[in-house]
Amino acid sequence: MNNILPIFSFLKSKSEAGQKTVLVTLVAVTGASTRNPGAHMAVAEDGSFAGSFSGGCVEAAVVAEALEVATSGQPREVRFGAGSPYLDIRLPCGGNIDLLFTPVVSGTIICDIYDRIRKRQPLTIILDSENPEICCVAQTSNKVSVERKASQHFVHHIPAARIIILGQGPSVASLAGLCASYGIDCDILSPDPVVIDQVEGLANSVNLLKTPDATPLLDPDPWTACIFYFHDHDWEARLMKQALFSPAFYVGAMGSLKTHGIRQQYLAQIGVSEAEQKRMSAPIGLIPSTRDPATLALSTLAEVVESYHRHFGCNA
Repeated sequence: MNNILPIFSFLKSKSEAGQKTVLVTLVAVTGASTRNPGAHMAVAEDGSFAGSFSGGCVEAAVVAEALEVATSGQPREVRFGAGSPYLDIRLPCGGNIDLLFTPVVSGTIICDIYDRIRKRQPLTIILDSENPEICCVAQTSNKVSVERKASQHFVHHIPAARIIILGQGPSVASLAGLCASYGIDCDILSPDPVVIDQVEGLANSVNLLKTPDATPLLDPDPWTACIFYFHDHDWEARLMKQALFSPAFYVGAMGSLKTHGIRQQYLAQIGVSEAEQKRMSAPIGLIPSTRDPATLALSTLAEVVESYHRHFGCNA
């Protein structure tokens, strides 16, 4: 899900511990690959690493190459798969991947990148196959991609998907648990104290809603999905209006087609236009007519992930 925070968290902690580290970046793919350009691995001089580029067929060779780069202090570009100097390594997909190994010579830039990721800022990491210096600037586009200009690689990243779950009932806890397992951040707003107790520890933040009015606690950015799991629909109208007027890339609500028809009427009454209502996915999820909480949560998460990839081209 395009979450590069663990990679830079690893680099930050290992650098702070005094270890040499290497950032490995997938800069080009020929044929098929399990990762797209822009994916990263991080390797420390003790042989530990974070991230992957395959199902396990190249990681050992990547670590070995990275340890040489850590020692030499100079970047290098290596091809794995068809046409690679590693004759005994073949990618199952039959293609090849080009990896750029960059020794980390400054912990300051790693901290800068880490802080930008934590603040959910789009960024571009500038790497050079002839120079170990790493640079980072704000990104103006909204895609994950890699551009090459001579020896420089411009690796564009956007924030990972985030989910805000608003609602009642067991589906809230089911979705929060799936998010935690999948590694996607979520925040929870619910008027039900029982739900609040159930999800404690499963989300970044858990807040009890005391009124059904719009709230500053609902603060989606363009990479956030808003999920409505309300059974008491008096709670959802103003919060749903707030979500639909926000930059959230996805807004979805559970309920039948009949329920959604009624919902459209009361949303229109509070000033939500037909065009704005069309932003909403309802009934929510990829699996139609789901009834049990676990399946509804799975159906919801699958649709959110698909929508994120479709909007932003994130397959890394």
